[in-house]
Amino acid sequence: MARDRVVTPEQQSEDREPAPMQVEGGPALRPVRMTEYVGQPDLVERLSIALEAVRQRKDTMEHVLLHGPPGLGKTTLAHVIATEMGTRLYTTSGPALSKAGDLIGTLTRMSEGDVLFIDEIHRMPAAVEEYIYPAMEDFKVDFTVDSGMHAKVITVGLKPFTLIGATTRAGLLTQPLRSRFGISHHLDYYGTDELLVILHRAAEKLSMTDVEPDAFKEISVRSRGTPRVALRLLRRVRDFAQVRASGKVTGTVVIEALALEGVDDHGLDELDRKYLRSILETYGGGPVGLEAIAATMGDDASTLEDVVEPYLLQSGFLARTRQGRCLTSSGYELLGASAPRDLFE
Repeated sequence: MARDRVVTPEQQSEDREPAPMQVEGGPALRPVRMTEYVGQPDLVERLSIALEAVRQRKDTMEHVLLHGPPGLGKTTLAHVIATEMGTRLYTTSGPALSKAGDLIGTLTRMSEGDVLFIDEIHRMPAAVEEYIYPAMEDFKVDFTVDSGMHAKVITVGLKPFTLIGATTRAGLLTQPLRSRFGISHHLDYYGTDELLVILHRAAEKLSMTDVEPDAFKEISVRSRGTPRVALRLLRRVRDFAQVRASGKVTGTVVIEALALEGVDDHGLDELDRKYLRSILETYGGGPVGLEAIAATMGDDASTLEDVVEPYLLQSGFLARTRQGRCLTSSGYELLGASAPRDLFE
């Protein structure tokens, strides 16, 4: 499946670290405090100021909405905020909240200042969304007991808490829900320098002592601007070096290790290349509709749109026009083909 690819930004089982985000028997790969968090400088500054202010007032942090591509640290930031506040973190996801009552148990047992993290909050059902409005604004919930003429509404007070919502599709959030978040921020892809810092720190914690500097750069340029992908590739390189190179990690070892995984020097894997080749070989470089590409590849259109296209668009190999998907001049060059002279005219 597309989501099981080594370069997918979606979370996989190997990416999950036991609380508090630790590798079994070792230190945390992910940051625990705000001062350890790398990247997203504007957001880190905003959150640091907000956290310091509420600590001084002995108040509760306002609700936070984090949106952007997967793998950029939204879940990590939720853990960091809870740690900085010295409170507990409760986690769930939009699809897991199928009915309004699913949240009652969690909300009623939360202590003052605790953090509730809802991943994929854009997939929360409308009934649950309306139910959570008074919880966010007035720290209370109303639920109905019995039905018909015997029905009555009971109001339960909640202790002040912080809701952190994460979404990869901010445009699908309703305006009433958006307006209830005090802090809203878009997370951007990471630069090479930021990924290098993350890789250096992670390598130290993984006890990777024999690593040449150019090895980290080779990993970073293949990481698709995503820390989660960078850490996953680092683990694969560590295993390869241990078995094939006596633990020594060089640029050549990285290239060989990731070539075995099908990852090229642009961070593309076989599914990415198959997508681009389908547009070139079957549809002459485009424009072509997504459904047609999916039918040619024998894959799901929504999966291609969510999992494959974002990085190809970001990298400049693909363009989306009103007529459909097209290869760019860089896309033609990547595939060893010549772009037509009238490209995008």
